Amino acid sequence: MDAAVPRRRCIATGEICDRSSLLRFVVSPSGELVPDLAARLPGRGLWLTPRRVILEKAVASRLFARAARQPVSAPPDLADRVEALLAQRCRDAIALARRSGRAVAGLEKVREAVRSGKAELLLVALDGAEGGRRKIRSVGCGLPLVSVLTGVEMGAVFGREHVVNVAVCERRLSSRLIADAEKIVGFRVGAVVDREARTGPAGAAEWQY
Repeated sequence: MDAAVPRRRCIATGEICDRSSLLRFVVSPSGELVPDLAARLPGRGLWLTPRRVILEKAVASRLFARAARQPVSAPPDLADRVEALLAQRCRDAIALARRSGRAVAGLEKVREAVRSGKAELLLVALDGAEGGRRKIRSVGCGLPLVSVLTGVEMGAVFGREHVVNVAVCERRLSSRLIADAEKIVGFRVGAVVDREARTGPAGAAEWQY
């Protein structure tokens, strides 16, 4: 265990985890529960394992009020809000990479980014066809692969109606994307993050879904 890594206890499970792997909430002056995904808002942090079912149970069981030692109100669609905020953070990171020329869309451009050694992370649309997923699986070996955003969500970043394949060529932003994407997995059905591809017997890249 790295003592330098900040760790926090989940108020629902009691597990102590790296702070970066948990969701942070704070209570506003009016007593409303507020997601603090960037972990920057003032106030005492209430930390939770990023899973929809855990969040809903924590609200229903008044675990936030117990941890905060005060009355706490939560909107009925809090889990959906958290999912939307996480998806927005992912889109923002991709957009930032794109503006700096470090993100490309389209299978051929992704292939070129991999061939040139620039790609740090591959993204495939959550609602993409299985055939398209097989293509992106064969593009790069050993690269992390994320499938948490829809084709429309990724397309909006690139000014298109729909984008299936994206490569991010910036390590810091890729790490941020993976961290946020891993939290979305707990909220979106079918969402997947695989930090490292595996090489099959024939040398083709295989990803575990």
